[in-house]
Amino acid sequence: MPSITESAKAFFTACETGKGWEGCSAYCTPDATFVAQAEPLADVKTLQAYTDWMKGLLTVLTDGSYEVRSFATDAERDNVCAYGVFTGTHLAGGPMAPTGKTTKTDYVYVMQFKDGKIAHMTKIWHSGLALKELGWA
Repeated sequence: MPSITESAKAFFTACETGKGWEGCSAYCTPDATFVAQAEPLADVKTLQAYTDWMKGLLTVLTDGSYEVRSFATDAERDNVCAYGVFTGTHLAGGPMAPTGKTTKTDYVYVMQFKDGKIAHMTKIWHSGLALKELGWA
């Protein structure tokens, strides 16, 4: 069985490259939950819904990419934290006609493991600044 660090890295890569639940589910419990204090994600309560949201986001921010700035495992608490910077330009579809504007936004995932799989994830993200940069707010 892979370590929680290895599973978290594989999940993170799959999620951030738009693989959706199909590409992420192997690293998660089937009923994995999700929470974020960010308005665009207020109604997203499952990790499945979040990974599919990310997949959809990358159809709007078609050049979306990420840079990992920190990746840390807390074995005592059975969680992994990943800090990244997402960059994307509104080039297609979305809540309005493409703006051509770019966001470079910081975020953190806290992935809580149970029996070697992600059972819950919290996303820490200031969505208001990202939406403003994209011209959506």
